[in-house]
Amino acid sequence: LSNLLVLLCFVYSTEIRKQVAGVFLVNLSFCNLLLTVLNMPFTLLGILRNQQPLGGCVCKAVGFLETFLTSNTMLSMAALSIDKWIAVVFPLSYTSKMRYKDAVILMGYSWLHSLTFPLVSLFYSWVDYSSVYASCTLHLKEETERRRFTVFTIVFHSTSFMLSLVILCFTYLKVLKVARFHCKRIDIITMQTLVLLVDIHP
Repeated sequence: LSNLLVLLCFVYSTEIRKQVAGVFLVNLSFCNLLLTVLNMPFTLLGILRNQQPLGGCVCKAVGFLETFLTSNTMLSMAALSIDKWIAVVFPLSYTSKMRYKDAVILMGYSWLHSLTFPLVSLFYSWVDYSSVYASCTLHLKEETERRRFTVFTIVFHSTSFMLSLVILCFTYLKVLKVARFHCKRIDIITMQTLVLLVDIHP
């Protein structure tokens, strides 16, 4: 519901559409909404039936979208954290460092990056129903492909999820550092003001 509200706000608010962060938010909400609508019902069917709920082609399509959307979601969160980091750490030069064009380029990379891995998995037939996850996802059927699939999985998780985690930790730790610095300055100014008021008071 919250993702749908974000999309509606983006559509009807010109002010939000003008903001650079709006590009990241709408992409993140769109991916989350699609992931919920497309993946969760099929997973529920898989749990209830305890078997593959749909045909092979539909299962591959769902698995493809799940891989693409989860990766895109993580990269969108990383891009949004970079935007917030620049806004907080470099407030005076934010408009020059993070332009609308830069946001579109970041999202373009996110889509290209996220499409690469499901396309490779389709090429090697690594998208299938997994009884462990009760859903159509990345799944190895032939043991002869074990080494190649392992390398693929490591690269996929490292460049999608681990990379996003590192970026999120770095950017928000920097934001926290700036916030703590400003809190200390506010405390000092408050104390100086109180001392001044005490001195002035007859």
